[in-house]
Amino acid sequence: MAEIHELSAVGLRDALRSGELSARQATEHFLDRIAAENRQLGAFITITAEQAQLDAAAADKSRARAARDGTGLALLHGVPVAFKDLTDVAGVVTTHGSAALDHKPALADSAIVATLKSAGVVSLGKTQVPEFGLTAYSENRIAPPSRNPHALSRSSGGSSGGSAAAVAAGLVPFAPGSDGGGSVRIPAAACGLVGLKPGRGLAPAGESTGDPAGLVVSGPMARSAADAALLLDALVPAALVPGPAGTGSPGVPAASYLELARQDPPRLRIGVSLDSPWQTIFPFTPAREALDALAEGIRRLEAAGHEISEASIRYDNRYPAAFTTAWTAAVGDARIVPQREALLTPLTRTFRRRAQQRGPAQLAESLGFLRLFRRDTIAQYAAFDLILMPALAQTPRPVGWFTGASHGDGYWPAAEWTGDADGDYRKQCEYAPWSSMVNVCGLPAITIPVHWTGGPGGAGLPMGVQLIGPMGSEALLLQLATQLGC
Repeated sequence: MAEIHELSAVGLRDALRSGELSARQATEHFLDRIAAENRQLGAFITITAEQAQLDAAAADKSRARAARDGTGLALLHGVPVAFKDLTDVAGVVTTHGSAALDHKPALADSAIVATLKSAGVVSLGKTQVPEFGLTAYSENRIAPPSRNPHALSRSSGGSSGGSAAAVAAGLVPFAPGSDGGGSVRIPAAACGLVGLKPGRGLAPAGESTGDPAGLVVSGPMARSAADAALLLDALVPAALVPGPAGTGSPGVPAASYLELARQDPPRLRIGVSLDSPWQTIFPFTPAREALDALAEGIRRLEAAGHEISEASIRYDNRYPAAFTTAWTAAVGDARIVPQREALLTPLTRTFRRRAQQRGPAQLAESLGFLRLFRRDTIAQYAAFDLILMPALAQTPRPVGWFTGASHGDGYWPAAEWTGDADGDYRKQCEYAPWSSMVNVCGLPAITIPVHWTGGPGGAGLPMGVQLIGPMGSEALLLQLATQLGC
């Protein structure tokens, strides 16, 4: 057998269900890898080794009972995972990446944790996030920054950056993330993973803070489309999984996303667009590496028989202000005592103050605009089966690049965060200009690694493409990822 961490998540699941591996063996192996790698990687904030060992032992006992009684096992029996530190796990501190909060153990599991625990997973701990999940990088003032396994000087993205780093480095086989503005797709693209944002309402949100615009949904990050599909099967109730034809028609037996991901997609009309709703206030030019990834994605799609043509998308220039208002509303309501507000990062403190200065009428106006934006944008996308664009406009950024912070081995005290909030935010919007509007629209989207900056063989940094589909197209997006070689 290959090293346990070299197995696909599907292969590991199969080995655990067959008894070829015990849950304790798998858990100990991944805990050993975390102990060896996390110091330099910064993927985990909290490692729950003792509880994981107890849960693995219980999983092994349940397998013995199932074998004796002839009963079935949970879908992800004994498979190790990790949860980002915006997500409540009972008995474990949720830091929200903030030094301004009291760090107390959560009283109960969040919906996504309860769902995956019922599917049989063993949690190894909590992964690094930006403060309150606000940014496209996973750096904060309470723990070392999450670094990219492909180049430790680079960021693993955000806000699910610690989880993406853990998957890419083989510290867990796959991981759930939450995505409210790109927080699954950005780190997945930065770390060379498949990252799927499901459509609104399909899976639990995965976070324990407010979300007035309904932007956040949980989704899988994995090394392959099949592994992502397996995790999605655990996240989504079976009744919501489309049938073999993707219709979800009554009377059609439900198929698993894993089964559907292995089927060939139909021939599709795919529109290519570099248009972004941010470009009116933050003009940007995609880096050559982003365009190289797009060209490679187009080449592979055309080779598979799909029809590719240009899509000119018109976005309302009121979008940036409205999205920012909705995106930052929850941080304005966060319970932080006044004497601890100085411990917030500059970006959080600035956007919290602005959110508190807005009245309910301004938030309601922004939410109303975003509903109109959603209808208009979806109508334009509907001219094609899917919309294609680069996943990121730039290569993964250096650690500290957004904030102006130094990036030594430790975390960064307040005095070392020299960047201004507006400059930080602008850099993020230029880095990931094609992410947030998908959340506003509530549509499914997937990022697929198709290119390496150092050429074949993975010598450089990963770059990918994003495909956006209509509601209910998660299986189709996974099929495309499989077809493109992931």
